Parts: sequence; C-alpha cells; structure tokens
Amino acid sequence: MKTHKDLEVWKNGMELVVVIYELTKSFPKDELYGIISQMRSAAISIPSNIAEGAGRNHDKEFQQFLYIALGSVAELETQLLLSERLGYVSNPDLEMPTNLIILIRSQISGLIKYLKR
Repeated sequence: MKTHKDLEVWKNGMELVVVIYELTKSFPKDELYGIISQMRSAAISIPSNIAEGAGRNHDKEFQQFLYIALGSVAELETQLLLSERLGYVSNPDLEMPTNLIILIRSQISGLIKYLKR
C-alpha cells in the first residue's frame, strides 16, 4: 500500500461523505446544528480514521482506527434511519448511502481480518 488514498475503502468513504452532504442539503434548516451536523461529522469520521490509521507505523494502531471508523459507520446508519423516521428523507433517498454503508462496513471488516493475520 502506498497511502490511504490507494485504499478502496477510503475512496468509498469519501464518496459517502459527498452523498451525505448532498442528502442533508434538503433537511430543515433548524436541524443545521442537530442531525445535519451529526451526520456530516460521522460521515467525515469514516475516511478520516481510515487515513489516520493507515498513516500509523503498526498494524495494531491501524486496526484501532478501523474499529473507530466502524463505530462511525454504525452511528451514521442510525442517523439515516432516524432521519427517515423524522420524515426528512424517504426510503428511495436512503438507497445509495445505505449501499455504501454496507460496502464500507464489509471492506473495513475485511481489512481488520487481513491485518490480524
């Protein structure tokens, strides 16, 4: 691996950030410092932790940051479901971010398993 930018999981995480920013543009403005901020922060945390972990010297440290990224994936998934319950998004709007979340979760889990060997 050359850098974190070579990792498909990081690239997918970056794409998820863009999708979340676009999705939250239509949320009520009174949620700017509520769920919008929370969702954007969780989304940004995913590729950021992957990048930080990849920049560390040891696989154990990388694993730790991957686990943090997995936590952010779960947090974001919860916030998406809550957004649907609140009526801010409809089910079709959730298809792309949900598919990316499933993919990223799988990729992070696979990378953790690889690093543990």
